[in-house]
Amino acid sequence: MPLFKGLLRQAFSFYETPFMTEPLRIVFAGTPEFAAEHLKALLNSPYEIVAVYTQPDRPAGRGQKLMPSPVKQLALENNIQVLQPPTLRNADAQAELAALKPDLLVVVAYGLILPQVVLDIPRLGCINSHASLLPRWRGAAPIQRAVEHGDAESGVTVMRMEAGLDTGPMLLKVVTPITGEDTGGSLHDRLAEMGPPAVVQAIAGLAAGTLEGEVQNDELATYAHKLNKDEARIDWSRPAVELERLVRAFNPWPITHSSLNGEALKVLAAIIAEGNGAPGEILSASKDGLVVACGEQALCLTRLQLPGGKALNFSDLFNSRREKFAVGTVLGATVDAQ
Repeated sequence: MPLFKGLLRQAFSFYETPFMTEPLRIVFAGTPEFAAEHLKALLNSPYEIVAVYTQPDRPAGRGQKLMPSPVKQLALENNIQVLQPPTLRNADAQAELAALKPDLLVVVAYGLILPQVVLDIPRLGCINSHASLLPRWRGAAPIQRAVEHGDAESGVTVMRMEAGLDTGPMLLKVVTPITGEDTGGSLHDRLAEMGPPAVVQAIAGLAAGTLEGEVQNDELATYAHKLNKDEARIDWSRPAVELERLVRAFNPWPITHSSLNGEALKVLAAIIAEGNGAPGEILSASKDGLVVACGEQALCLTRLQLPGGKALNFSDLFNSRREKFAVGTVLGATVDAQ
């Protein structure tokens, strides 16, 4: 936390300069919890948040009730105007934004494409906080892809927005290592803490005219495809090192899965182990874990979830359900969990 507090102090020191007479008028656009953390920082800054844009309410939970996004909930708690147009491509939505007379539009995981006419509305343009070290991992799921592919580090890039997908000039970067224990969830939470002070600092630099962007090298760009449940199905013919990273990357969503005797089996944690056998074959089961053969080496599954149950360490499952995990049984031999 000292680093982030230091960044905030540095950003706010801009307001001690004599030529700043009125706070910037900022419109914020974002939807999930990652974006809400950025909005919190801006609400605690000297800037004026004149309105918040977020995705329309979506059905969620067993009852499929319409639920507001985390950003909307936070905005309403702070009496900030909330706008939820299904698109920003029509003239009415664009005129509504222009009427707010924003100096700057701050976008964080909003989920809607902004056409050039929208990018041109704010006096200082639009900036975006993206959870990767651009130009690596442009797109929808940069956090999980970084873990899945074994990247040594990740971070947050604050950039000026262009009409292209995450292609704009980079204004500021903050970096963090990715450890062998990191999951998609743990890296998300760390970046959600690092990003907000970086955005505040970047805004101060833009307002002062002291921050210039660095053009991205498109030749180094990679694309972070949106996550889906199908790719979370474990292909046991893959090397164990790849599957171990996949398990971590897809925790807490969409969670890697296979099947055991025709029943769904979710895999929430695993470590690489030694062993040989047919892909998916159970090689051993003990309180230490369930060892399953892969295309190369094996995985020791240490935390699982069976249908209708909660996620448990394998030691607990082994005590109560050891008959289900007989050596020689092949995971994924029937239709895998969807």
